[in-house]
Amino acid sequence: MRERRSPNPKRRLRPRPGTDEQVQRPAGLAERASYGGNPEHKRNPGDFGLDPPSRPRPGKTLCDGAGILRRAEALRWLREGMRRGLVSLQEHNGWPQNVWAVTEDGHALEAQLENEATGAYHGYPMQLTDPLRTEVLNRWKVE
Repeated sequence: MRERRSPNPKRRLRPRPGTDEQVQRPAGLAERASYGGNPEHKRNPGDFGLDPPSRPRPGKTLCDGAGILRRAEALRWLREGMRRGLVSLQEHNGWPQNVWAVTEDGHALEAQLENEATGAYHGYPMQLTDPLRTEVLNRWKVE
């Protein structure tokens, strides 16, 4: 798999609250979000209820490596990233296309919208070489 050499323009973080470009988030958006998961990012299926249970794919980062082994943990990080405003500029049906979070151990996570009607996401640890990772880590510290 080729490493990304420059950031994908569709994966830009929305500006911090208080800037002119800030768009007000609908109340309760984080609480309505759900987590579906993706078997390509799992070595061990845990309680994710995935079909097939796990199917790690070469080149994909694994949630197991970031210590995310339960759906409730994944959902907690998804919702915390939304609450802190680490969401993408790109939206579909009012849901941000991407959401970012950082675990207590410093693993930068990215979630991607998989169902714009229900607000369901799947997520994965960001690659260490992803240029956006540094921006996510820095924003997480100050939010």
